[in-house]
Amino acid sequence: MSALYQLGWEAWFSLGIVALCFGLFAFSRAAPDVVTSGGLTLLMLSGILTPGEALAGFSNPGMLTVGVLYVVVTGLTETGAIGWIGPGLLGRPRGPGDARLRLMLPAAGLSAFLNNTPVVAIFIPAVQDWAKRHRLELSRLLIPLSFASIAGGTCTLIGTSTNLVVNGLYTEEIGDANGLGLFEPIWIGLPVTVAVIVFLLSAGHWLLPRRVSATASYEDVRQYTAEMLVQAGSPLVGKSIEDAGLRQLPGLFLIEIERGEQVLPAVSSQEILQAGDRLVFAGILDSVMDLQRTRGLIPATNQVFKLDTPRPGRCFVEAVLSDKSPLIGRSVRAGRFRNRYNAVIIALARNGERVARKIGDIVLAAGDTLLLETRPDFVEQQRNSRDFLLVSRIGDSHPLQHERAPLAIAIVGAMVAVVALGWLSMLEAALLGAGLMILTRCTDGRTARRSPDWQVLVVIATSFGIGAALQKTGAAGVLAGALIDLAGGDPTVTLALVFAATALLTAAATNNVAAVLVFPIAVDAARTIGCAIEPFVLTLMMAASASFATPIGYQTNLMVFNVGGYRFGDFVRIGLPLTLVVGLVTILVVPRVWPLSGP
Repeated sequence: MSALYQLGWEAWFSLGIVALCFGLFAFSRAAPDVVTSGGLTLLMLSGILTPGEALAGFSNPGMLTVGVLYVVVTGLTETGAIGWIGPGLLGRPRGPGDARLRLMLPAAGLSAFLNNTPVVAIFIPAVQDWAKRHRLELSRLLIPLSFASIAGGTCTLIGTSTNLVVNGLYTEEIGDANGLGLFEPIWIGLPVTVAVIVFLLSAGHWLLPRRVSATASYEDVRQYTAEMLVQAGSPLVGKSIEDAGLRQLPGLFLIEIERGEQVLPAVSSQEILQAGDRLVFAGILDSVMDLQRTRGLIPATNQVFKLDTPRPGRCFVEAVLSDKSPLIGRSVRAGRFRNRYNAVIIALARNGERVARKIGDIVLAAGDTLLLETRPDFVEQQRNSRDFLLVSRIGDSHPLQHERAPLAIAIVGAMVAVVALGWLSMLEAALLGAGLMILTRCTDGRTARRSPDWQVLVVIATSFGIGAALQKTGAAGVLAGALIDLAGGDPTVTLALVFAATALLTAAATNNVAAVLVFPIAVDAARTIGCAIEPFVLTLMMAASASFATPIGYQTNLMVFNVGGYRFGDFVRIGLPLTLVVGLVTILVVPRVWPLSGP
């Protein structure tokens, strides 16, 4: 402990910055990127870090990989390929617990052989759509997704970069180029993964946060009437309404099906869809927009195909008719809306109620809210028009290119394959995949530029700088050494304190920094008490990956942080006891597989 008193002011200042950042995360509403950027700025202004050291995180391959993967994922979302992943891989859950299990098993399994960062990047939009269709709380799914991918990555050497880093240090230490076997970590990684899944299935019911979205309540919400057509050759043909996922969209009601001259009201969920069916829906805006993105469904009006702009280049707009509009008192069909505005009405709402008529037959009235498919410059041209009280584009939404979905999936599959075979690094493969997505027009340059979550990337990059300050000033090493000194020569206690020291540093800095800092301390401790090195190496691997207690401990935690609407305390509440569980499993299993007794 005397080493603590020998630390310079730089080390104490760095520790103070870390404590300040954690305090602001836990007890304020300050944005995480603002907090870590402020902390890094203070470390640079104090002279502890040079500008090059402080900003090195912005060129870190891990951070850049996450940024490029956002572009790759846009290729999946823009083509609707994400909609294939949810139903095909995750299925139909019977309840919240079953949903978590269906999500965690494939996430953990894939992360054992692939880097868990792209696994989570691909799963996030699929889980968002899956949760909406099955009315699941997204905030109770994304933390399990991140934690299961972290745990699954510990099962093999290639599952996480931390295992590769530690194995590299181990091979240098023992002078054996082979080091650990590819599947050797599975003897502890599999029990840890099982423990994580069981914990999240049981304690998750009480510890996972509930974040109810603004659209979770459908009272007093504007109800649109929309008509969709089942295309010939659609994958929905031959499926029941329920199997097609048209019963699960929240706040949406299928009013009737028009099939030739026949009208089917009060449609059963087991009704089989046929090509050419005209489906009449009433529901909230978000679900009506989901209909527009559903593969195999197209707007029932053929006017959509007469616009002079290709569908991928169009957007969706909400417009409210004014009492000055020349269309008032005329039906949608008679008013020749497309010819007048080069836009097509695909849904309509009136006073928050659904209109029980075909869209083409509805007589327009002042105050009607129209959902339009049109060209992007419609908003600018009609913003000040007397015909409309309000014109607003709906986010960055636009029709999808479903015909390119197989190509987008093939690109992602190829990206994963070249990494698994060791032909390219994850960053190189991601850059190649992003380039192919743009070249093959699965996504466009404008969408690709807007896709990265810059808040997440800034937090990752600045966290590397803060971790570097702990390493440079010696604060991290002294803290880890002081914890291990408490063991008093007992091998099991020493092993437990190696886990505790590594987990603490992982929460404060990053997993790889923690592994590099604690490795020499763990090796020295093992040799001092006459123990084998291997148990300490495997414990270090597990502890460095036990990044559950804070969102900044691991990249996947940061990736789900904003999407799930989480707060810093959400990770502490569920991550801290989970870290203790993982630590207990590690200390119980490791000495039985890799005996502590030295050679």
